[in-house]
Amino acid sequence: MMAVPDGMGVQAPLRKKRILIFVVAYNAERTIEKVVSRIPASLSQYDTEILVIDDCSRDQTFARAHAAQKSGGCPFPLTVLYNLVPQGYGGNQKIGFHYAIENGFDAVALIHGDGQYAPECLPDLLQSLLAGEADVVLGSRMMTRFGALKEGMPLYKFLGNRILTGIQNRLLHASLSEFHSGYRVYAVPALSSLPFERNTNDYHFDTEILIQLLRAGARVKESPIPTYYGDEISNVKGLKYAFNVLRSTLLSRAQDYSILYERKFDVSRPTENNVFYQPKFHFESPHRLALERVRPGSSVADIGCAGGYVAQSLKQKQCRVTGIDQFSVDRDSNLDEFVQCDLDRGEFPVDAGRFDYVLLLDIVEHLRSPERLLDTLRQARRTGNDLTVIFSTGNVAFVVTRLGLSAGWFNYGVRGILDLTHTRLFTFRTARNLFEQSGYVVEEVRGVPAPFPLALGDNMLSRLLLRLNRWLIKLSKSIFAYQIFMVCKPTPSLEWLLQKAHEASREKVKTEMAGVGSPD
Repeated sequence: MMAVPDGMGVQAPLRKKRILIFVVAYNAERTIEKVVSRIPASLSQYDTEILVIDDCSRDQTFARAHAAQKSGGCPFPLTVLYNLVPQGYGGNQKIGFHYAIENGFDAVALIHGDGQYAPECLPDLLQSLLAGEADVVLGSRMMTRFGALKEGMPLYKFLGNRILTGIQNRLLHASLSEFHSGYRVYAVPALSSLPFERNTNDYHFDTEILIQLLRAGARVKESPIPTYYGDEISNVKGLKYAFNVLRSTLLSRAQDYSILYERKFDVSRPTENNVFYQPKFHFESPHRLALERVRPGSSVADIGCAGGYVAQSLKQKQCRVTGIDQFSVDRDSNLDEFVQCDLDRGEFPVDAGRFDYVLLLDIVEHLRSPERLLDTLRQARRTGNDLTVIFSTGNVAFVVTRLGLSAGWFNYGVRGILDLTHTRLFTFRTARNLFEQSGYVVEEVRGVPAPFPLALGDNMLSRLLLRLNRWLIKLSKSIFAYQIFMVCKPTPSLEWLLQKAHEASREKVKTEMAGVGSPD
């Protein structure tokens, strides 16, 4: 074991990387001992262990694995476990990965007990991962154009692999040569951050965990491996497998558009998770509509100001912007003033009379009581200025949501109309009622199309869909508008009216008294 100085002249041992070679096995009595014995002895440079989990085999797989343990043919410590109830290919992996996490391994290599994947390739697969260059390394049979065919892969499997991989690369924005190899090496810290327990127990578990890794921003690398087919592959039903792979991939992609939601795919990095909360000024959106309606030189309160991207555009119109948000913002957020406040816990924190406009863009749906916010905002209006409230929220009656309901779906997601953080949902009618019943006059109501340029990129297709959506909104905004946009003005509060009545009375008395005391 190597040693390094500990800072006081004493040589402290450098810990070896802990590697788990995880062998999934089912009815592999003829091959399991050979697979274990073929694991390269060169892996002794690491703290290496082998784990075999027999998934309730109907043959002597468990006994044969134990025989390998007792015979001394295995160069590393070997643990053999047996599932009392069949868990399936994916379920077996879940147990092994949990074992790796619980026992503090640095990496876990997955191989099959039927010998389908050559154990001799393990050092090559582990190299870049242990060097910190990858979070997962996939053994690929497709890195050379026709290599897999030359090595015996049936043509229909080769074509199916290529077609599925091509579709998945396009949908998942990846560039892998193969999605469907079961020969993989994972960094255990990367695995521990994934909700893989929620994945399928079937063969497309490999697809779902790879989707999770890609969504989480993991570094995925590939390494070439030879092609070989053992007995276990016969358990995979090709059409069912292909259907499940495509279904999982499409569900993951649909989640990006907030159409459907699967908890297992909710692993995106925060910067990706907030894609629909980015600035939306280059196409018709609440941000753009609000910016068009704010007069230059105005004083503006931006409630839920986030990163201050609306303030940046308002500053170009010489506006003074006060940001109000539950979370702190960066100092360079373009705000003239920032007030940190949880509006669910208290009243409006500043005098609304200071402002010409208050922006409530995609914020009230996050509040437990938006009515209280509107009440306190109206009551805070003390100077009697001409205050305008600009409001937007998602339209829960949008056609996509309606179609989902008709199919029995009502899925919250990480963003969009049914964001997981939303506590209130609105239609055009309920949004109007919210303001009118809080003492506001609704001056403008407008339907906003879906943010296609954010979802699909700013291209010809997204622009065409925007124009189509605008035309459909003209037919029925309650059905085809993705968002609701309104401009409202608070009516004077009773406190303000009473104050003005007192002031007017005093002025009237002065005028009348002056009239009585004047000569005829």
